[in-house]
Amino acid sequence: MFLLTDADLQKAVLGCGDGPAAFNAQLTKVGGNVISADPIYRFSTREIHSRVRGVCPEIVREVSKNFDDYIWESIHDINHLVQVRMEAMARFFDDYEKGKQAGRYINASLPELPFGDNAFDIALCSHYLFLYSDHVSLEQHILSMKELCRVAHEVRVYLLVTLDGSRSQHVSPIIESLAVDGVDVSFQKVRYRFQKGADEMLVVK
Repeated sequence: MFLLTDADLQKAVLGCGDGPAAFNAQLTKVGGNVISADPIYRFSTREIHSRVRGVCPEIVREVSKNFDDYIWESIHDINHLVQVRMEAMARFFDDYEKGKQAGRYINASLPELPFGDNAFDIALCSHYLFLYSDHVSLEQHILSMKELCRVAHEVRVYLLVTLDGSRSQHVSPIIESLAVDGVDVSFQKVRYRFQKGADEMLVVK
């Protein structure tokens, strides 16, 4: 979803808000340099397992209720969605304890990250900023974007729509705020397709 090239995968990468996803495990397996930051990493494997089991039925209900808001192509139906997500989380759980010991899974959250200036080449953030614009304020969005820009030379954020599929009201004011800092902001089309309307990412350099 972030259009990462082979060259990108050789860089120092931060995944912000990664949760129980397989990205860190997969990139590490092929020799990548990646750190994931998420407040969920303060919990043990057992505790995260329990949380996943608790929220999975609710997610299935919500997706079922809003079935027409999604593009059912690479993911065929809700059962396939659950299968794909569970397989990804299984890879995460297999890697989690080992990754925590290696410092690859860090308990941290926006808008304050425990990393130095320009510690990473690329920072990635998906399914947090903009998606929950009705619950996360514009101020929090701006602080979070500025923090990502502080710790990384390049920032990529996906997706730019809210839960109802409309463009987040925070996108334009964030671009204006970042422009004051003199950074380059652009939109790039992505190949990943699942939520309708979510076909772009924000790139900040």
